[in-house]
Amino acid sequence: MQNEPSATGLQGVPTEAAAPTRALMGAAEVRRAIRAGRHTGQTSGLAPGYVQANLAILPRELAAEFLRFCQLNPKPCPLLATSEPGDPRLPTLGADLDIRTDLPRYRIWQNGAMVEEVADINSYWRDDLVAFLLGCSFSFEEALLEDGIPLRHLACGSNVPMWRTNIDTMPAGRFRGPLVVSMRPLKPADAIRAVQITSRFPAVHGAPVHIGKPELIGIRDLMQPDYGDPVAIEADELPVFWACGVTPQSVIAEVKPAFCITHAPGYMLITDLKNSRMAIL
Repeated sequence: MQNEPSATGLQGVPTEAAAPTRALMGAAEVRRAIRAGRHTGQTSGLAPGYVQANLAILPRELAAEFLRFCQLNPKPCPLLATSEPGDPRLPTLGADLDIRTDLPRYRIWQNGAMVEEVADINSYWRDDLVAFLLGCSFSFEEALLEDGIPLRHLACGSNVPMWRTNIDTMPAGRFRGPLVVSMRPLKPADAIRAVQITSRFPAVHGAPVHIGKPELIGIRDLMQPDYGDPVAIEADELPVFWACGVTPQSVIAEVKPAFCITHAPGYMLITDLKNSRMAIL
């Protein structure tokens, strides 16, 4: 896989002017902008307060096995919603939501290989396709920022870095493969606080799965992520790793289904669910 490009602003708006514009947009407004092609960049920082979701779309014949895979691997694959076969709507996530058009970038997979990235999947939609929406770390990032914990990829306007690891997921039928993690560099005190905060958000990946020593989980170079963009790690910081919703894409590369669709990493579905509803006491 090649690294993902950095974030772009709203179409026609210079990158340096994008941040304040992005912050004003609500969930339904963002979906309409994406559907109309007015926003084509990644979605980090869009629609503050609203849950964003990872996407995996599979033929009905694989849906039961993938559902079981999600149930066995709730850290990387916290399931938010599942569609009916052939139905592009997910009313529990948004009244006007259309899974075929409402993400800025999709990936088309054939036999385990990503063959194309597209802005919508209308021409690929079939009556047997089932959409799975999984929780995203963008939700707990909002809680970290509210507590005063800085996140470098957001400050840099880039995509969070992600890696395939040597940690195996729990297999379910044909679905098996390595865990993918995302990383945020934090000072030790902030890392401790981040564990406390994100533990309250199991529906969006929960607490970190690893802190420090990336070589122990199979990561050789923190400047060469498998997905996303590299970020600097200062001498007084630790790399903190969370389970990531890109994991199904590493699993797809192992399982090699004849056809499936995912989101492009960082280009998420923005739902009408509130991040505050994801927290547990």
